[in-house]
Amino acid sequence: MITIKTNQEIEYMRKAGAILKKIHQELRAMIKPGVTGMMLNQRAEEIIAANDCQPNFKGLYDFPAAICVSLNTVLVHGIPNNVSFQEGDLVSIDAGCAYKGYNSDGAFTVIVGANPNPEHVKLLTVTQTALTKAIAILKPGVRIGDIGAVIQTYVEGEGFYLPTEFTGHGIGRALHEDPMIPNVGVAGTGMRLQAGMTICIEPMVQIGTKAIKMLADGWTPVSALGLGSAHFEHTILITETGYEILT
Repeated sequence: MITIKTNQEIEYMRKAGAILKKIHQELRAMIKPGVTGMMLNQRAEEIIAANDCQPNFKGLYDFPAAICVSLNTVLVHGIPNNVSFQEGDLVSIDAGCAYKGYNSDGAFTVIVGANPNPEHVKLLTVTQTALTKAIAILKPGVRIGDIGAVIQTYVEGEGFYLPTEFTGHGIGRALHEDPMIPNVGVAGTGMRLQAGMTICIEPMVQIGTKAIKMLADGWTPVSALGLGSAHFEHTILITETGYEILT
């Protein structure tokens, strides 16, 4: 069911989004060789607790941590562990929090160290730009297919690939609400956005193939070719005239 948020609900989501932005900023600054996913997870939990929020990932579908930390070939949903980051690693952080029962969700990818692989630099640039381009078209009346078409046209035009098993989504009292927001689509198709909707757009992009395979833990999708992946995401409010990025 699609939910249109009240002014009070939007304020709660703004608060959750502001705290998530702080989490992203602090975690991004921490990432360097020798740091681990568990260290980032601990810091995220500290920030969440200190700001009267709740860790909305932890326990959802039995996920064991407050954030996802996906390394290199892992597309999304990586479980934080004590393996140290190495020079050149791709590190994707997907995090969220809830304030008074209302959720935020967002993701970013960085390259560890000062000497990145040029193909990985392009991968990150294309993935983040795809998100920016998709957000730029948002306003009441835009169709879900328009969002996917913008992402797909740009990403595939730059020579990268979009796995279709995972999508963006609505968000509010639940972390994952209707509608699904695919990263591929046909312009002019799908439901129309309305003012008061809150959605997450999250291009997930791979080098070389759109194919993935799932690891035995049941959580972790990895590139079928063992090549790099990137992920960027924002929580966005559809306003009467356009959009507001909440994260």
